[in-house]
Amino acid sequence: MPHADPAPYRALVHAPETRHLDVIDQRTLPHEIVHLRLADAEAAARAIREMAIRGAPLIGAVGAYGLALALDRDASDAALVSAHAMLDATRPTAVNLRWALDRVRDRVAPLAPPARADRAWAEADAIVAEDMAINHAIGEHGLAVLRDIARQRSGPVRVMTHCNAGALATCGWGTATAPIFLAHAAGLPLHVWVSETRPRLQGASLTAWELGERGVPHTLVVDGAAGLLMARGEVDVVFVGADRVARNGDVCNKIGTYDKALAARDNGVPFYAAVPSPTIDWRMNDGGAIPIEARDADEVLVIAGRADDGRRVRVAIAPPATPAVNYAFDVTPARLVTGILTERGIARASGDALAAMFPDRAR
Repeated sequence: MPHADPAPYRALVHAPETRHLDVIDQRTLPHEIVHLRLADAEAAARAIREMAIRGAPLIGAVGAYGLALALDRDASDAALVSAHAMLDATRPTAVNLRWALDRVRDRVAPLAPPARADRAWAEADAIVAEDMAINHAIGEHGLAVLRDIARQRSGPVRVMTHCNAGALATCGWGTATAPIFLAHAAGLPLHVWVSETRPRLQGASLTAWELGERGVPHTLVVDGAAGLLMARGEVDVVFVGADRVARNGDVCNKIGTYDKALAARDNGVPFYAAVPSPTIDWRMNDGGAIPIEARDADEVLVIAGRADDGRRVRVAIAPPATPAVNYAFDVTPARLVTGILTERGIARASGDALAAMFPDRAR
C-alpha cells in the first residue's frame, strides 16, 4: 500500500473481505498490548466513547466502519439516520468523526438499501488509505522544517510534543509525529521532549511508547516543565496535533496545548500544528465556537498505572469528595501558531491562507 507505515503496530486493522475490525485498546498501553475486535456499531461507539481508541483521525475511521457495521444489520433509511446519530454523539470535539460519518452517509444514501453496506465498507477503507497518505505528506513538509533547523545548529534537533498525535491516533504515521518518524528514518539527529499530558497521560503512556518502539531518542517531562525548557533554550520547535481547526486558524487540541503555545511565543520557539484537511472545520468561523468536551472528573482524581508486582492499579491522588473539573481540550489562537502543517504544504494560521491552500474545501 502506498505510504504504508512500516511500524510493527497498527491502531486499526480491517482485513479485506471481513466484516469486523481489530483495534489496539489504548487504555492498557504501555504495559500491555490488548486487541479488541469490533463487530457491531455499538462496539465501535463504545470504543470511541470510552477512549479505547482516540485521536481525531482514528475516531473518524472507526466511526466510518461503525456505520458500515450498522448497515450490515439494517440498511434502511431510518437505521442509517439512527446509527449516524449514535456514533456522532460519542465525542463532541473532534470534527473528523462528523466528517467521516457524513462522507459515508452521503455516499450510501442514494443507493438502494441492499447495496449500502458494501459501499460503506469500501468508503471506510478509502478513508483509512487517504489518512495514511495525508499523514505521510504532512510528515514530508514537517521534515523540511526539521532539516532547516538542523542546518542552523550542530546538535540534534530538539522537538517538543504534546499528548499523542502519533500512529496510535491515526491510521498510520501520525500527524505531529510523522515528521519525527521520517526524520529518524532519514538519519537526521533529533531528540523529542514528550509532555506527559495530564490527566490521561497520553504523552507518557502512548507517545513515549511509540517513540521507544521506533527507536527515536526521547525524554518524558511533566507538563509544567515545558516553559522552563523553552526558556533555557532547550527546545527548537514544537509540533502538536489538532482535534479541530476553525476557519480562521484557531487550533483546538488536547488540554495544555495553549500553555505550550504561550511559552513558545514568549521564548521565540516555532509552534506548528499538524493538521490533516479533514480536521479543518470550514463551518466554524473561530475557535470560540468549538464545543469543548468535559469528561468525568474521575480522570483527574485517579491515576491508572502498573504496580511493582505487575498488576494494573488505580490510585486516588486527592482527598475523598474533592471536586474536580476535566476539560479535555483547549483552543490556541491563530496568532500563536507559527504555521499549520497540512498535506498540501505549510499554511499561515489565518483564514485567507487556509482558504488559499484549500479553495475546493473553503467554499
